[in-house]
Amino acid sequence: MTMTRRGLLSATAAASLAAPWIAGTARAQARELKISHQFPGGTLDSGDFRDQLCRRFAAELAKRTNGALTATVYPGSSLVKTVAQYSALRRGALDMSLYPLNYAGGEVSEYNIGFMPGVITSLDQGYAWKKAEIGKRLTALMAEKGAIPVTWLWQAGGIASRTHPILVPENVKGLKVRGGSREMDLMLKGAGAAVVSMPSNELYAAMQTGTMDVAMTSSTSLMSFRLEEIAKNLTTGRGKGFFFIYEPLLMSKQIFESLPKDQQTAVMDVGADMEKFGLEKSRADDVIVAQVYEKAGIKVHDLDQAQADQWKAVARDTCWKEFAAKSATNAEFLKLSQQVA
Repeated sequence: MTMTRRGLLSATAAASLAAPWIAGTARAQARELKISHQFPGGTLDSGDFRDQLCRRFAAELAKRTNGALTATVYPGSSLVKTVAQYSALRRGALDMSLYPLNYAGGEVSEYNIGFMPGVITSLDQGYAWKKAEIGKRLTALMAEKGAIPVTWLWQAGGIASRTHPILVPENVKGLKVRGGSREMDLMLKGAGAAVVSMPSNELYAAMQTGTMDVAMTSSTSLMSFRLEEIAKNLTTGRGKGFFFIYEPLLMSKQIFESLPKDQQTAVMDVGADMEKFGLEKSRADDVIVAQVYEKAGIKVHDLDQAQADQWKAVARDTCWKEFAAKSATNAEFLKLSQQVA
């Protein structure tokens, strides 16, 4: 059958009318996730590695789902205020966040185990939690409270000081110190410090104005928030350390469960794949931070085992006791944390 010119034009017109509808349907089926975090923004290959991790996650997720599930990263708490991100996740008002879990310790006290001084002595031990009983219990608790850990991320902690070196507990006596978690604050009070509480993206201003003498935070944050411009001494986490920080990439359980099964699988698979990148970058930053501070003329110090043990002893007598006494579940979490070699 030969199509007439009029028939061909009619068919072409019909196809033109149908094409926008078809494209619109495809767009409607695609879904965009929003990922929020408090750290400075960058690119896939530069800047704060936690931002890089989120961007790499987004790019790989779009690739594995053929664009059906994409994600946009909102750094610097530009979408949701820092501490409020966890509550937004629980309500389904925020899709994802790379978030220090202890920031939500006021809502779920067990979460403070993720920034408890003395319980973790290396990055390897922290990552070993995932498959150990402590990790299984923590994952189940997060799900119960409305969040799914997509990528496990641990970081070693370091110390920037405007005054003298901070190596042992007696060094903080009389100083204004930001510990970073409720449990760290209890330990610092036990050592005679005056505690200052704030998220890490407020550290620069506090140290610049003298509101804070000492900042305890991750190696990456010590660089990302430019504390080398103000500090006089740095204690690194590249050797022995007494505090490590659990900062997972979380997803709202409500949002996760709204995805089809294949997209849920993609989210978890991509998240797991990001853990190698996170571990490598965490280790690298423990070394790089020393180089950055030395270049700025800052005196750099490393802890030895005896000094780390002094901090752990203070933690045992202060925050460990208080945490365990709060509830039977807290006590169980502390016990389980000590069973991971």
